[in-house]
Amino acid sequence: MNVTRVDVTPAAADLMRSLRAAHGPLMFHQSGGCCDGSSPMCYLEGEFRTGASDVLLESLRIDGVAEPVTFWMSKSQFELWKHTHLTVDVVRGRGSGFSLEAPEGVRFLIRSRLLSEEELAELATRTG
Repeated sequence: MNVTRVDVTPAAADLMRSLRAAHGPLMFHQSGGCCDGSSPMCYLEGEFRTGASDVLLESLRIDGVAEPVTFWMSKSQFELWKHTHLTVDVVRGRGSGFSLEAPEGVRFLIRSRLLSEEELAELATRTG
């Protein structure tokens, strides 16, 4: 079993390829805070400073994007969502002005489900 914490829909992958071509390497951060904090925010890689208060959930491999797209979450949000699998999707509508997709008239969002006991067990073997 190859368990991931984060996946992307085909529509989200298409948008990531477009944003990568226009702007450069990408990253996501999800804080769980105010002002669209429940939506994943897309930035240029390194534009959002991560640190000890953040967790790297996944380095997403997107076909057509040379480098992995990192997906970060605040540690406090991860504590609430650690039993959850996340899928990055895209829908019409405007999200936050800070996220790279905002001018495109679409926004990234998270669809989630609980991880199974088997998935949690596999993830536990990787993280100790």
